[in-house]
Amino acid sequence: MHIRRLSLHQIRRFDHVELAPQPGINLITGDNGAGKTSVLEALHVMAYGRSFRGRVRDGLVRQGADALEVFVEWDEQRAGADTSTRRKAGLRHSGQDWKGRLDGEDVAQLGNLCAALAVVTFEPGSHALVSGGGEPRRRFLDWGLFHVEPDFLGLWRRYSRALKQRNALLKQGGHPHALDAWDHELAEAGEPLNSRRQHYLERLQDRTVVLAQELAPTLGIQSLTLSPGWRKQELSLADALLLARERDRQAGYTSVGPHRADWSVGFAAIPGRDALSRGQAKLTALACLLAQAEDYAEQRGEWPVIALDDIASELDRSHQGRVLDRLRNGPAQIFITATETPTALIDRTDITRFHVEHGQVQLVP
Repeated sequence: MHIRRLSLHQIRRFDHVELAPQPGINLITGDNGAGKTSVLEALHVMAYGRSFRGRVRDGLVRQGADALEVFVEWDEQRAGADTSTRRKAGLRHSGQDWKGRLDGEDVAQLGNLCAALAVVTFEPGSHALVSGGGEPRRRFLDWGLFHVEPDFLGLWRRYSRALKQRNALLKQGGHPHALDAWDHELAEAGEPLNSRRQHYLERLQDRTVVLAQELAPTLGIQSLTLSPGWRKQELSLADALLLARERDRQAGYTSVGPHRADWSVGFAAIPGRDALSRGQAKLTALACLLAQAEDYAEQRGEWPVIALDDIASELDRSHQGRVLDRLRNGPAQIFITATETPTALIDRTDITRFHVEHGQVQLVP
């Protein structure tokens, strides 16, 4: 997956910016606050429907503008095909309403637009994947599954709809017969949803352990373990929902199920995520993210785009070098932002360089 054109309108400092990225490494430099991170935010919005700094309405739209617009054109290698296909996607987002187009057609659901472009992002907040709450870890699993298992999105939506309906009934003190129907629907979607997550995490575990040994051997990552969101070893999801029903009626929400799932990283010598330093949490998250990118490449036959924001401040020189050594000789298209050229790239002549200044992004000859 190689982005050929990226166009940004009304995003933070930028009125209009257009880039023509190249295969391999694309380095974007600039002073702090110049706007280089906004380029990666635009890619992230197209791939996830939100910035990695938060929701679109939380300051991503340029002050005084009605909406931001992002347009991306990329080459995609379809499985089994000898040649790539040129694809196009556009998104206009006001922070409240949005409109999207994919390959010349209107898109009815934002998830369908986001599923088209795969971007794996490492940024200053990525440590939350390891040290934060369960929601970003669930999103991490589900994002990967959206892209490598075409029918997963439908399964996830089925479960989400049933959960919404059950919660609405619980708040209304719903009749047991009505709750029976939604318990059945939740169980029918939730059991296979959990199974997909479990198998996916097992694949990622093998890759993460190997990556961590290369990139940060002192971490001693040994395992990735899923907690399903109910006592799966003792109860089916249907039974767990029934047993929790009275408690759920009093609370007004569903307390068990895959929406409560989480996963954790096991280390050889570190007792758990609470004992990790911020730097260790970042390295652990990076190993998981790169494992996800490698799994995508194996399953889809092409690499996702990889975005590394402010890498020099997030990783010391030794870890920067290890990460860039692993990535720069591979087939992935990579976007890196930094205030200055990372040490590992100073002597490289085979990278594309951009510089951000005064609300403009210029190609550096």
